[in-house]
Amino acid sequence: MPQPGRDRLRELLDAVLAGADEGVPRSLGEMAGEAFSSPFHFSRLLSRGAGEPPVAMRRRVMLERAAWQLRRGSTVTDAAWAAGYDSVDGFTRAFTRAFGHPPSLPAPSHWLPAPNGIHYHPPMSLWVHSTEHTMNPLTEQLVSHDLDDTRALLEIAKGLPDAELRAERLPFPTVTSWEGPERSIAAVLEHHIWTKEVWLAAVEGLDLPPRDENDGVARLLERHDATAGRWLAVVRDIEARGAWDDRLVDALCDPPESFVLSGVVAHVLTYAAHRRQLVRHLLRAAGREVDDGDPIMWLRAVRGEAAHGPAGQPNDGPADGTGDGSGDNTGEATDNYTATGTEGNDR
Repeated sequence: MPQPGRDRLRELLDAVLAGADEGVPRSLGEMAGEAFSSPFHFSRLLSRGAGEPPVAMRRRVMLERAAWQLRRGSTVTDAAWAAGYDSVDGFTRAFTRAFGHPPSLPAPSHWLPAPNGIHYHPPMSLWVHSTEHTMNPLTEQLVSHDLDDTRALLEIAKGLPDAELRAERLPFPTVTSWEGPERSIAAVLEHHIWTKEVWLAAVEGLDLPPRDENDGVARLLERHDATAGRWLAVVRDIEARGAWDDRLVDALCDPPESFVLSGVVAHVLTYAAHRRQLVRHLLRAAGREVDDGDPIMWLRAVRGEAAHGPAGQPNDGPADGTGDGSGDNTGEATDNYTATGTEGNDR
């Protein structure tokens, strides 16, 4: 039982991090049991006390620990196993999503944004950064849901024959007046990924990346994975600098044009949501079961509050069920959510 007079929040945090230094997988139920609590009350107490659900906190702290190990010379493989991931690919995607670059590149800091200022501090302790400013939760969730959901839809599309991918099924195929028709699953997905690639090039001052509108799903997955972490990092940077009203002068336009950064992010998120739902419609027309893309169900899965995850695809997280949201793990706390009438952890 909890010891009289002990800091209850500290006790909950201890339960979250128990075994983390050895990379021991732990489910939400095991963490709750360590604190003599039910999973529901454990998650509720920690979320209220620390502003972060236990599954998300353990995942983040373990990724911070992995980044610290990589900076000290660890291999990517060793860091992945030590963080509890059951595949290097899954760890690489999770790390890239979180830090904005692959684990093969050194991170300037091993800390990730935290709503409570609680971070990994070697060898396995916590550091509380009391003045930390993090991204608005709504913005973070909108951006992260888009990235997770996109990858899950790509994984489903990967199982289709090429003829089904390129079958022209949309009678009214124009999403935007300046981008041309998008009649097939492949076309909608390619335009969806290209939108982020274009805006990232503008924000980062880069040339337009090479584009092939006939890319297959495997190549589209590569393009998405190369873009996802960078896009999340850009939005986090805008928030951290309070730069929402800053203007971007896009030299890629002819003639150059200026855009307010908040408008750019809203633009990307608006058309992303529309295209993801179009892909769902087309996947169903192709005979594939797919969920409704509900952010409520996605957030429950990410927080370990449900047994299922986005678009019916396996999660990309550690074996302890604290997955990150991008593709090939079946952790207990965040497997695949089941929407009504659909299949049922991308993370």
